[in-house]
Amino acid sequence: MSHPSLRPVTTARPPITTTLFDFFKVGPGPSSSHTIGPMKAACDFLDLCRALPSDTLARAEALRVELLGSLSATGIGHGTNVAVLAGLLGSQPETCPGDVLTSLGRDPDARHDVSIGGKTLSVGLADVVFGPVAHDAPFSNTLRAFLLDAGGRSLFEREYYSVGGGFIQWQGWTPPERGKPRYPYGTMQELRGHLAKTGLTLHELMLENETAITGMSRPAIYERLDEIMEAMYDSVRRGLAATGKLPGTLGVWRKAASLLDHAKQMPIAVDRFLAKLSAYAFAVAEENASGGVIVTAPTCGAAGVMPALLYSMRNDMNIGERALREGVLASAAVGFLAKHNAGIAGAEVGCQGEVGVAASMSAAMLAHARGCAIADVENAAEIALEHHLGLTCDPVGGYVQIPCIERNSVGAIKAYSAMLIATCEESFQHKVTLDAVISAMGETGREMSNKFKETSEGGLAVSIVEC
Repeated sequence: MSHPSLRPVTTARPPITTTLFDFFKVGPGPSSSHTIGPMKAACDFLDLCRALPSDTLARAEALRVELLGSLSATGIGHGTNVAVLAGLLGSQPETCPGDVLTSLGRDPDARHDVSIGGKTLSVGLADVVFGPVAHDAPFSNTLRAFLLDAGGRSLFEREYYSVGGGFIQWQGWTPPERGKPRYPYGTMQELRGHLAKTGLTLHELMLENETAITGMSRPAIYERLDEIMEAMYDSVRRGLAATGKLPGTLGVWRKAASLLDHAKQMPIAVDRFLAKLSAYAFAVAEENASGGVIVTAPTCGAAGVMPALLYSMRNDMNIGERALREGVLASAAVGFLAKHNAGIAGAEVGCQGEVGVAASMSAAMLAHARGCAIADVENAAEIALEHHLGLTCDPVGGYVQIPCIERNSVGAIKAYSAMLIATCEESFQHKVTLDAVISAMGETGREMSNKFKETSEGGLAVSIVEC
């Protein structure tokens, strides 16, 4: 049992109703909150505009989107303006071509036609404007979309919030109506209680809840989950095959292929393994930085951690497909808890909520896939997150490159190390619970200065010295 003084103070909250395929999203990088979320918001606004009364649409002449907070501060480096334009043109993250952001951003002055209610409006990057970083909206990542008449007056508008992991909300938003989870939980303590009472494994409980909430059958869930996992593997393969410089002004070179080549030549087995794991994480993080298609796990900025472990589990550890799938389901439980009780957006809680949560999820995934008891799975997740507490989000130049790419690699190695510690210690001697460390992450994120939360106004972003 954990020491009483180390148990978190819990408060009654609604149970988790996040679903697997809300959480794991396939889409273009480099940022779930700055790319995927804004693209979804812009596309949603386009659909709403098309449903407006005909007399309103008859007066429509222009579309305009204002970016606020972190979206404004680092929107150029994250490609937020281009993502919004793609959304206004009808692109959705999960179906858009991998090069859509690159092609739209190639000519900043280009204009594009979009049909709304029988009218054709012209839109371009100039219609996405960067507003104030300081604002009074409830979330840092805020964008305001407007349909304007010839005089620039608003005919229709909506305020959207990109809340992390590609999730969006808006002014007046309420959670969608869904089925209720069969085993409702909002904390790890409650989750453990269900497991102890029912005798279910963690992945079985996650499947039961997914079916109850979404109505999907187990075969359908497995099919979608396999697609998500294949997208992760593919992002590793594409990253390992690519070379050259990443987009932007920093001149950062891709290193994944070189790391893998060097890893294969290392004489010491443990060196080879860790270097290969690093190469896999670099591969996905570099794909993300270039605007390639990745999976939010839990975010784009941390998208290299979990695929690196998963790819290594499959190809270097020879873990079977069934165990891999079950491990991913276990990882989702950890991600859901972090999102529910603290946050997963760098703009809200710093990089501890991105790479830290990714490492925590990955440690749980590996422990569960290797058949560890629930206590060891929880402890692995806790250790990985504990040692990311306080990690700031300070991307240099607003690009998801420095220090983000290396952080994905280090996060993957921390996840592996956390699993080793958890499975080598006596679980009853472990003092800190996963609930406690998530609570600490939330408190740290609330107290963290905004300059360390994806604004590029502090930390490494202002300390780096060009060589």
